[in-house]
Amino acid sequence: KDGNERELIDTLPAEDKQEEIIDKLLLRTAIESLPERDRKIIVLRYFRDMTQSEVAKVVGVSQVQISRIEGKIMDKFKEELQ
Repeated sequence: KDGNERELIDTLPAEDKQEEIIDKLLLRTAIESLPERDRKIIVLRYFRDMTQSEVAKVVGVSQVQISRIEGKIMDKFKEELQ
């Protein structure tokens, strides 16, 4: 109203950054939609850099089970995020 108004679009970064932001939002939404155990596995593996064996100890399952669960989650993400 004082002549200094800015549109939201004016505050967004350049095109390449916009796509990065969209990708991060989509990934965040996909992770948040997971059941709690699956979300915990993904967070520990990819955001806390834990090995499958370390995650298995925390979750209370075998490393092989973590591998299978992780594979199913990744397949789901690939399908959802295409």
